[in-house]
Amino acid sequence: MQEKIVILDFGSQTTQLIGRRVRELNIYSEIIPYNKYPFGREAEDGIIGVILSGSPLSVYDKDAYRVDIAKINEAVPVLGICYGAQLMSYSNGGSVEPAPSREYGRARLTYIDHACPLFKDIAEGAQVWMSHGDTITALPEGWRCVASTPEVKFAAFEANPRMWGVQFHPEVFHSECGMQLLENFTVGICGASRSWSAESFIETTVAELKAQLGDDRVILGLSGGVDSSVAAVLLNRAIGSNLTCIFVDHGMLRKDEFAEVLRDYECLGLNVRGIDASDKFFADLAGVTDPERKRKIIGADFIEVFDREASKITDARWLAQGTIYPDCIESLSITGTVIKSHHNVGGLPERMNLRLCEPLRLLFKDEVRAVGRALGMPEHLISRHPFPGPGLAVRILGEVTREKVAVLQEADHIFIKGLRDSGLYNQVWQAGVILLPVQSVGVMGDERTYERAVALRAVTSTDAMTADWAHLPYEFLAKVSNEIINKVRGVNRVCYDISSKPPATIEWE
Repeated sequence: MQEKIVILDFGSQTTQLIGRRVRELNIYSEIIPYNKYPFGREAEDGIIGVILSGSPLSVYDKDAYRVDIAKINEAVPVLGICYGAQLMSYSNGGSVEPAPSREYGRARLTYIDHACPLFKDIAEGAQVWMSHGDTITALPEGWRCVASTPEVKFAAFEANPRMWGVQFHPEVFHSECGMQLLENFTVGICGASRSWSAESFIETTVAELKAQLGDDRVILGLSGGVDSSVAAVLLNRAIGSNLTCIFVDHGMLRKDEFAEVLRDYECLGLNVRGIDASDKFFADLAGVTDPERKRKIIGADFIEVFDREASKITDARWLAQGTIYPDCIESLSITGTVIKSHHNVGGLPERMNLRLCEPLRLLFKDEVRAVGRALGMPEHLISRHPFPGPGLAVRILGEVTREKVAVLQEADHIFIKGLRDSGLYNQVWQAGVILLPVQSVGVMGDERTYERAVALRAVTSTDAMTADWAHLPYEFLAKVSNEIINKVRGVNRVCYDISSKPPATIEWE
């Protein structure tokens, strides 16, 4: 049984970072909704500890998310973070009230109880990150404060030898002692063996896929990106010739990408069928400008094409996809708030008669890359930037047409090639060009022009949950701008997007 730390999700935007940080300790973690906890099955499920996440709600709200923490604590140690800590205290008779002012940003731990195992090897003065509007003003009887900041008396508490809470966020980068605290909980308190790795994931997943799929035929939807490519190689290792890969060209891929990717897949020994369905996609997108509608149309068309192709493989039983954790997270949070829909997340129409197989569903992007390297895949496939499933459709603001795609492909090709030629490609997490729905006045060849504007987008990140704009050299940006304007007919202005995520997303749509 694989040991795991469970993170109960109460809707915090940083819940996924908790899971990620735990995995960085080589400990398998799994995020589940707060109301889906498997009470009484801890040993059977391999659960050795539970972390309660933050939440946008207040614990005293009528509709606040609640769970029986005491019952969980009977089986395993529990750590509450922010809302999780406040829920612990409030549920046991403590007081939680609105803070006099929102407590947000950096703070210093001016008091630490060094006898508390949660704070082993953490020194006073350590920086932590606060982000809450409520604060604990009194602890339940018998509980004790184990850390404070100048503004937050009960920055951390110990309820008993198996339950702790912190009002700061150890999972975020700015909490300097965050990883040590999480290690103290998961390893020192819960006894995690730190045996989870890309290699162990491959071994476990291949075995699970063999048991799940048996001798069934599987169709895999390839996109040309890292996720679906790693999923294909992983499935190929598990079921071999029972896997048929289908690569759909919706007409909105990068320049020459369809042919190049097919060649890459042939080198990997995969059984791939290339399908040019661009006419259908462009026809269905005609006149559509709303970003969410575009994504839904592309997703529906993608499924329809697969339905048609699946019917040609009469004994197929499964549809596999390269869905990863951020896809699931952004598609629907525990609060029910959709950030954006992903074309490869969600159910399948009943008429397909195919069950869904998503072997990478619980991995972050960097973990997918680690698995790809452990599988021996070529580095140029592994290090490839993420690319949206809907392709350039979500980088064209407004209606999508073949003519717009052709313009964007040329501009994008110049930008990406420039990054590679300048040695900047691997310093950037994701990059691309956005075709804006505006025209601007320019002067070219002593004549007035009124042509399109494009925006360059390049970000740095580790997991796509947060991102910062890449500080590319001005000389490089000037060179790319000049080349796009000179070579891409119809473009006379180039801008650079310096927005971070949040508040902006990486893609514009």
